[in-house]
Formats: sequence, structure tokens, C-alpha cells
Amino acid sequence: MKQKKSNVFRMICVIGAVLLFIAGTANAAERLRIDGSTTVLPITQKLAEAFMNEHPHINVSISGGGSGNGIKAMIDGTTDIAQSSRWIRPQEVKQAVDNGKYPVPFAVALDAIIPVVHPSNPVNNLSGDQLKAIYEGNIRNWREVGGQDRPVVIISRDSSSGTFGVWNDIALKGGRPSPRAQLLPSNGAITQAVASNPNAIGYIGIGYLNDSLKAVSFDGVAPTYENAANGSFPVARTLWLFTNDWPTGNTLRFINFALHPEKGQKLVKETGYVPLY
Repeated sequence: MKQKKSNVFRMICVIGAVLLFIAGTANAAERLRIDGSTTVLPITQKLAEAFMNEHPHINVSISGGGSGNGIKAMIDGTTDIAQSSRWIRPQEVKQAVDNGKYPVPFAVALDAIIPVVHPSNPVNNLSGDQLKAIYEGNIRNWREVGGQDRPVVIISRDSSSGTFGVWNDIALKGGRPSPRAQLLPSNGAITQAVASNPNAIGYIGIGYLNDSLKAVSFDGVAPTYENAANGSFPVARTLWLFTNDWPTGNTLRFINFALHPEKGQKLVKETGYVPLY
């Protein structure tokens, strides 16, 4: 009887040890959180996949709620890295400092914001003045810019988007889109909306361009990878990763991986964006 009790006790100890090992292994998985721009999202997703293959003990979770939301999450301390398709605003810097946070920027890629239409639309080029007039609602029919007799359907990003801010600053020269514009939350949503509507016009980051859309030249400059890389396309920009203070630990490891010429920057090019090197 004593031997039987002893065996049962040993079995309980073994099971307990196994459970503790499993729990310890689960807790050993380290987390890295990234939040923000949907423009930068394809880049960080590809980076994260390769990074986790190199560091299997680190779990990278990514959300794409817009540049403003990513920066807010960094200020609030709910993300390790904020991905942004625009520069941080002065009021956001003030909010961060007031909250004990000190934003540090890292350029991760170059991009161009490209006007896109449905492939059936015959319009191939729009001037800056025409694009401004379209988005402000002063041009309402495609025949006014050399297209067919059809109403223009304006598709734009919402105000939390960094893409929205850069497009408005450069293409609209500080103007605001017409109240008729449909405001959508992501590059992917704009891609779907324009691809399904022959009358629509929208704008997306170059990494989202695909065969379901037709890219339109801006002031005679073709929206090509080369023109984005050399800065000749009128709406070119830098894409950013922001951290709270100088990064350490896994955050620093990810930043170094993203900026490595033979690692992260090769992956940037694979996503269709322009690498830094």
C-alpha cells in the first residue's frame, strides 16, 4: 500500500513538473506590439514574419488603424512601435512629452501616393489643378478632364490617416475634400472601392497598386517605382517607425532588422515599396 501511494505521489509530481514546464514555456514567449498606418502595414507584416523566423521566442502582433491611432498608442504606452506614413505632429509631440514619452523616429521606406481609377477609365493623366478641383468637388464629371460623360465618385482616406494628411497637404495644397467624398479607413478599402466602381477615383500607397486598378500620372509624371525612388513623383514621402525613447531589447532588435540592408530593406522592396538603400 505504501509503495502504491509512493508511485501515485511520484506521478503527481511528474505531472506537476510537466504543467509547470508548459506554463513556463508559454510565459517565455516575448511579445512585440506594432500599431498604426495601413500604408506601412504590408512592410511590417513581411518584416515580422521573417523576424519571428529568426527569433522564434518573440511574437510580433500588428494592428493597422491609421497613423494617428498608432502614434496615440505609442503615447498611451499600448504599443512598442508606431508605424506612420507621415511625420509626427507638434501637438502629438507635446502630448507624448506631457505623458512622459519621447518619440524617436526611424525611416523604414520611401513611398509615393498614387491617384488611381478603374481600369476602364480612359483618363491617363491629371494635372495638380485638376486633381485639386476633383477632390474639392469643383470638377464633377469625367468629361471635364477628357474622360467619358460620367459622374466622378470621390474616394478618400479618413482624417486619422497619414496618407490623408500628406495627400491633402501636397495634392490639395491645404484644401479639404468635398463633403461628397466617401471616406474609407484603409488603403485596402480604397483599392476595393475603386476596383468595383468605373466612376471612382482614389489614392493609395505604391505598395498597394495591382492589376485591378489603373494608376494615373500626376502632372505628366508616371507613378513608377523609379520615379518614387528618385523623388520626381509629386507626392513622394518617407514611411516611419516611431518608438518611445531610444529602443532597447526586442524593439531595438526589430528596428535593426528592419533597417538592415541585406534583411529588412530587401523585404521592403519585395512589398513594392522603395528601400532606403
